[in-house]
Amino acid sequence: MMNKYSRLVRSASMIAAILLTSSVLAASAEKIDRESDKALQTFREEVNGAEVFLTQAAGYLVFPRVIKVGMFIGAETGEGVLRVGGKTVAYYRTSAGSIGFQLGAQAKSIVIAFMTQDSLDKFRNSNGWKVGVDGSIALIDLGVGKTIDSDNLRDPVVGFIFGSKGLMYNLTLEGSKFTKLDKTQSNAQ
Repeated sequence: MMNKYSRLVRSASMIAAILLTSSVLAASAEKIDRESDKALQTFREEVNGAEVFLTQAAGYLVFPRVIKVGMFIGAETGEGVLRVGGKTVAYYRTSAGSIGFQLGAQAKSIVIAFMTQDSLDKFRNSNGWKVGVDGSIALIDLGVGKTIDSDNLRDPVVGFIFGSKGLMYNLTLEGSKFTKLDKTQSNAQ
């Protein structure tokens, strides 16, 4: 019994340390923009039709690096941008927690496209938008070299997870929360 308790305490401590470290080491606006540009380039290279898809979106979130760590209890966090018309208009943090079988760490990139102006407005006017509560995201599972087609564009909010590396397999956005960051936006509208 004590062994299980000590593992739980160690897991919780490790996750708390990661989340605290991520807030202390928060990236600058310029760094987030640079990394988001790289993630979008990878997205365009890996998915045929990505450019057309991004052009048709009312706006999109880009999280170039979301880190997930878990040992029975999991946590993930990352910083990204909201772009409208191809320009950064705000910065966001994504965070989520989970309980269940999980062991390891992974890094992934996420692109979430708001395909309607209404879905984008609801997101922007929220105070901490949470997947599954404030809205849902249709997660598109596309392997390298696959194409986005018109069937993928029917949902108001569509998400892509790519570039995942590590030992975890649970690729979902359910329960993720997106919170606007207060950053100096030298290039924002």
